[in-house]
Amino acid sequence: MYSPMQFNTIIEPFRIKTVERIRLSSPEERENFLQNAHFNPFLLHSEEVIIDLLTDSGTSAMSSEQWAGILRGDESYAGASSWLRMEKAIQDLTGCPYVLPTHQGRAAEHLLYTRIGGPGKVFISNTHFDTTRANIEFSGATAIDCPIAENRDPSLLHPFKGNLDTQQLEENITRHGAENIAAVILTVTNNSGGGQPVSMANARAVAGICQRHGIRFILDACRIAENAWFIRHREPGFETQSYRDIAQQMFALADGCIMSAKKDALVNMGGFLALRDLDLAVQCRTVLIVTEGFSTYGGLSGRDMEAIAIGLSEVFEPDYLNYRIKSTAYLADKLHALGVPTMRPAGGHAVSVDARAFYPDIPLDQYPGQVIACELYRLGGIRCCEIGSVMFGKYDAEGRLIPAAMDLVRLAIPRRVYTQSHIDYVVEAFGELVRRRDQKTGYRIVYEPPFLRHFTARFAPVEG
Repeated sequence: MYSPMQFNTIIEPFRIKTVERIRLSSPEERENFLQNAHFNPFLLHSEEVIIDLLTDSGTSAMSSEQWAGILRGDESYAGASSWLRMEKAIQDLTGCPYVLPTHQGRAAEHLLYTRIGGPGKVFISNTHFDTTRANIEFSGATAIDCPIAENRDPSLLHPFKGNLDTQQLEENITRHGAENIAAVILTVTNNSGGGQPVSMANARAVAGICQRHGIRFILDACRIAENAWFIRHREPGFETQSYRDIAQQMFALADGCIMSAKKDALVNMGGFLALRDLDLAVQCRTVLIVTEGFSTYGGLSGRDMEAIAIGLSEVFEPDYLNYRIKSTAYLADKLHALGVPTMRPAGGHAVSVDARAFYPDIPLDQYPGQVIACELYRLGGIRCCEIGSVMFGKYDAEGRLIPAAMDLVRLAIPRRVYTQSHIDYVVEAFGELVRRRDQKTGYRIVYEPPFLRHFTARFAPVEG
């Protein structure tokens, strides 16, 4: 009997029971939609989008088992059976006894980082994501990125480009003082660094440094199942271990973890903070009750918690993870064959296009990543996300742009949502974009808020 895995075609390991209509817009309509959105894909309406690769967060298709769990949801205010199932699932996976439910990951970040942060405090990470950095800086603390050097070269092949540079970590501890380091955060996979995985060896090294200096070590684990796939297939010694076992080994290294369940728990809303320190958990729980809700539901309904408990099991199924990683690589390989410069090798949840290499003639202060995002929408109604100088750029004292380390465009693939024909459509759109890549000018920002500007900034074309 043949297994589908013996063939080259990557099949979706599920059947589709419910469909959602996609409105197929015309190029003329999309031009109008884009202008109304001030050339910011975040401001487009979902019905104006044909293929939505803006984010993989909260965009998963849930399984029949998760929908069944939703119908069983216990909506009791305190001590609901749905909460007990979710709590046990998280405790069993993470090994952390104290679990705080939140409506999504950034709420968990706010609970923890505003408690342990503040002026004079420093957080160190392989790369802070946008909401992580915003919560840290909002508290008055400083966020420092320490990715390995290989991460800054999108074309360079390296099995674990998401790793944290341990030498830089030691140098920053010496420079700022261990007593001022609020936490070291290891994000797996490294989202802002192209969705690249982190090795177990690196996680162990970071944990050892933190333990030696008495520094809190936090795992940002929203894509830990995907990271476990890379460890099993790329890191010697893990070939026969289950993905769940690998994830549990990584959780065991940390003092606590934050997870946006909207990623690897395969749900549309939810998150949690899990800690080993009772005193810190009590401090965070007090704020949880004030801001999110009672400690046994936080910002979640019972049905949300049922879906999370089930999703945390389903995400480690080997057939699902194999499909998830290889279908992402399928898109990356097709774009590479077209000559589109991407972060290589492909990450788990997204393909990241190197905008600087794609548009070398567009100045960085005209945001080449925003150009790709807008042109891809014009051509095919495909929405994606700039992760570069729009998202992470800053200004110097004279108001000049300090560019981000890289200018990437993230094509984030929702879980269990699109089929291969949808992805082939994206490839075809990129083929047309390659044929029209003689763009010389970009965009200027005409409005921006002080924090997280990429969500609501408005742009205008730079006249050539």
